[in-house]
Amino acid sequence: MKICLPSELGYEKFAMLAVAAVAQQLGLSASRIDCLKTAIAEAVTNAIEHGNQLNAELSVWIGLAVQENALVLNVVDQGHRPIPQIPAVRQEREDHRGWGLFLIKNLVDEVEVIAAPGRNEIRMVAYLGD
Repeated sequence: MKICLPSELGYEKFAMLAVAAVAQQLGLSASRIDCLKTAIAEAVTNAIEHGNQLNAELSVWIGLAVQENALVLNVVDQGHRPIPQIPAVRQEREDHRGWGLFLIKNLVDEVEVIAAPGRNEIRMVAYLGD
């Protein structure tokens, strides 16, 4: 499944609904679904705010794929600001922000960030079978 969203805050809720529907069809537990909804919302919000810099004319692409033993979620923006690598430990900040990638890393089984000129991607994998 592929979803294209404008870079406007609030549209991350559509991604959350899609992930929840697919995860429910796969028989994942309610707590696991909540984790995936939070992870996709964080990834889409980061793509909107940072990658596409809140430019509603730019798109965020979400891909959901069911593989043999996993649900794979991809969030791709147009990379106007490169996505950083995921830190091993979250750095404290005075503005209390910067939780997105740290949360994602702790909510899914695998996560990978890929930054290229004009394109950022967060690839998240949730193994099936809670």
